[in-house]
Amino acid sequence: MEVILLSHNPDPEKHIEFNARICYDSHEKMSDDSYIKFLPTLLKNGHLSIFEHSTASMHITGISRAASHQLVRHRIASFTQRSQRYVTETQFEYIIPDSVSDNPEALVLYETTMKSLQDSYHRLLEMGIRKEDARFLLPNATPTTLTITANFREWLHIIDLRVSRHAQWEIRDMTVKIWKLLYHIAPVVFGLTYFEHWSKDFEYKQTVFMKEVSVLDPRD
Repeated sequence: MEVILLSHNPDPEKHIEFNARICYDSHEKMSDDSYIKFLPTLLKNGHLSIFEHSTASMHITGISRAASHQLVRHRIASFTQRSQRYVTETQFEYIIPDSVSDNPEALVLYETTMKSLQDSYHRLLEMGIRKEDARFLLPNATPTTLTITANFREWLHIIDLRVSRHAQWEIRDMTVKIWKLLYHIAPVVFGLTYFEHWSKDFEYKQTVFMKEVSVLDPRD
């Protein structure tokens, strides 16, 4: 799995501050770093609509259709996904959950089934069956590629739901990667303030944040 930050609007945190100060007619109070104290106040007070003014786009590869089906349920976002209707999936790769790969007997059954589906898909194409119909054989394990664009309020919501003990492992791992990228461009917004005040499992998110999100990337 790979997650790449494709784009975001310039100075996303200052942009949020500028628009928030319209409400208070207080642009004279802006400075180079005034957003650092101003934005946490907005987060604590639940003035969240203002965070919809900044957006970010993520390009995601190597996640299963099982995970992407969960992701696209977030309706306040825009998605573009690799099409199984137009793209041939002959000899498709597949995601293997750790619970399967750690069990030799389960792994044999899993891989045998995937090989059978690969062969059957290929045979249907050879019979002249259209890709859009042959794809009915493709499993949720089939990897996909997509781009998602969302505003910062929706990204906070996605992180809150998907970085959870109760989230499915794959989408949780993906969202942690997204959280780290967002924190890199907007550390005030995507620090712990929002989750401390609005999340039901703050302690869990705090642990993930300290271990995986706030750590420096060796490429930086």
